[in-house]
Amino acid sequence: MYSWRQRADTTVVDEPLYGYYLASTRRNHPGRDEVIASQSTNAVDVIENVILAPYETPVVVFKQMAKHLAGIDPALVDQAFFRQGANVLLTRDPFDMLTSFQVRVPDATVDDTGFVEMVDILDRLLASGHEPIVLDSKLLLLDPESVLREMCQRLSVSFDQAMLSWPPGPKPEDGVWAKHWYHRVHESTGWAEWSPKSVTLLPHLQTVLDEVEPLYQRLQPYCIGQRV
Repeated sequence: MYSWRQRADTTVVDEPLYGYYLASTRRNHPGRDEVIASQSTNAVDVIENVILAPYETPVVVFKQMAKHLAGIDPALVDQAFFRQGANVLLTRDPFDMLTSFQVRVPDATVDDTGFVEMVDILDRLLASGHEPIVLDSKLLLLDPESVLREMCQRLSVSFDQAMLSWPPGPKPEDGVWAKHWYHRVHESTGWAEWSPKSVTLLPHLQTVLDEVEPLYQRLQPYCIGQRV
């Protein structure tokens, strides 16, 4: 999101369906009540009045969590996300994801990872004859300019060098949840170098890791920068 917001032709929107997700699933995330109070929890309202609303810029980027689509009418998802725009799937090694999650959501389940929804989106794109655009966080950090250039090319937008860096600190587009989740990105000024994580996964999350690993691998052949 911070990379895209550096473009003069782009508006970014931070997780417009987060409130809906928390209200509908009753998940207890940090700042839950504040998030729900900050935005509509009606998925139809969000899709019609935020996602499909008119914007002044030619490019609009919605930072979304795939799991936030859970429970929404598939026809509405199709209208909002498959007919009206392009989908970019950003994936991450599930071990790295879960060791980050366990700090604030130690009872994480497969549903919390979003991998089920990401694979569903992948399959829908393939079934409709579209070439999926998938980014893996490791490959992105290893060569951000190359990956971003190819992503832009596939999206039929010009690459902008401004996407490689941004000022530190909070951004006006941040959701109210930023104070719970965005500490590291607020300290950043660009794409950090990738390095392996040296942390231990909580034992009870090993089952989750085992279940989502095949889903993560399903996405890998389509990742930009992946060596087949």
